[in-house]
Amino acid sequence: MQLLSKILLLAASAGLCACASEVPSAGGKSDDLPPLFPDYVSVTVPCNIAPLNFLVRGADRVAARFDVRGRESLSVTGDRGRVDIPIDGWRAMLSEAAGDSVRVTVAAWSVEHPEGVEYRPFSFRVSPDSVDGWVAYRLIEPSYEGWMQMGIYQRDLSSFDEKVLVDNSVNGMGCVNCHSFADYSPDRMMFHARGEGGGTVFLDGGQVRKVDLTRMAPGKQGVYPMWSRDGRYVAFSSNTTYQSFFGGHGQPLEVYDQASDLMIYDTRTGKMIVDDRFQTEDRWETFPAWTPDGRALVFCSAEPQSMPLEREKVHYDVLRVGFDPEAGTLGERVDTLYDARRDGGSASFPRVSPDGRYVMFARADYGTFPVWHDEADLVMLRMDDGTPVDVSVLNSQMSEGCHAWSSSGRWVVVASRRLDGRYTRLFLAHVSPEGVCGKPFLLPQRDPEHNTWRLKSYNVPEFIRGEVRLPKNQLKNLFK
Repeated sequence: MQLLSKILLLAASAGLCACASEVPSAGGKSDDLPPLFPDYVSVTVPCNIAPLNFLVRGADRVAARFDVRGRESLSVTGDRGRVDIPIDGWRAMLSEAAGDSVRVTVAAWSVEHPEGVEYRPFSFRVSPDSVDGWVAYRLIEPSYEGWMQMGIYQRDLSSFDEKVLVDNSVNGMGCVNCHSFADYSPDRMMFHARGEGGGTVFLDGGQVRKVDLTRMAPGKQGVYPMWSRDGRYVAFSSNTTYQSFFGGHGQPLEVYDQASDLMIYDTRTGKMIVDDRFQTEDRWETFPAWTPDGRALVFCSAEPQSMPLEREKVHYDVLRVGFDPEAGTLGERVDTLYDARRDGGSASFPRVSPDGRYVMFARADYGTFPVWHDEADLVMLRMDDGTPVDVSVLNSQMSEGCHAWSSSGRWVVVASRRLDGRYTRLFLAHVSPEGVCGKPFLLPQRDPEHNTWRLKSYNVPEFIRGEVRLPKNQLKNLFK
């Protein structure tokens, strides 16, 4: 039986990958680009990314040739319209093509083209800028139902390996959310576990501990955390969040706050830092984000409105306040980086680039939860003078919301609903030192249709330098 399994495996592999002499010739040619899914035409990819497997819809058989500097580097054939690229050959080709382009020629055989058709070649660029090895995200239902099944996952970006980082089996099927990492480290992370016996779980140095933030002054629950690069401070907002449903056509759901304040947890002293200016009912503050040097906090702020009736009047600015990490105090001066009433719209999820030069955020027409706003797009400003940077290439006709910078600042990952308007999937894009963004490409999967049949939304992506290894036994003991 084992011998038969090996023979079948070898036969299947032979049907998916072939050397150049075995790649058949198509009987005709087309001036059209191949109808690929996902779309990898003219994208820029990291030199350590997983294979860009794709399919040609409607095809029975497909062949692809990859040329680097005018020479064939790799050839692949596949059945059912799928190209499954061998990872060793792919990695060798990426190494050869780093800093250059790969030219791809695709041919397909189908009922419509029984003799085969060769499509117009396309190219993608291989950047010498590598990307962090892993990305973490929460997989959830796209709305309010099915919340009992959720978890935080991690994915190896150089392969197709996906692993559960933590799921809600550890806390009696409660909610697990709001993960954050100190300086992209897999060894220093935190997440929230809601429900009975819940709390904020910290991993540090191979040990886990649970902290109940509600037992500290000001006695509030923390959400939307961001851990400072040096690992000492975690900034939170404390939000009173609701959701309302609407009948008829258009936007079905609005998620909104009726109160939100800022607070900072000092992991060294175990105390919460609060500033009375950001604890009042006169403003709603949310989505805190550290600057890379840890000496300023960027956050969103809005004037309260009567919710949900006045939801269209809610417009969040992006503000910046200094922070003294030695004294653990916020500065007096508060700068406005983005004035929502002057510039239009409402800001969410600000993230500062690792070099401190740019801030990127999601902008919707109003509100604080862009995922339910089809018009929500990403916006980027220069931190020094607030000058807008054109990032329109990152946006689509559907919602763009949660996003994160890689540790080098050369890549961003974006959670977007552009495929179907319902589920957020992850897209990666290159960012040059001058702030020029490349065309986003869908997170590669071994089966290209994985991104369509997986009925889960990718939520709050975060790059990490390596695989997180949570001590499972310790974790279970926290919730006994």
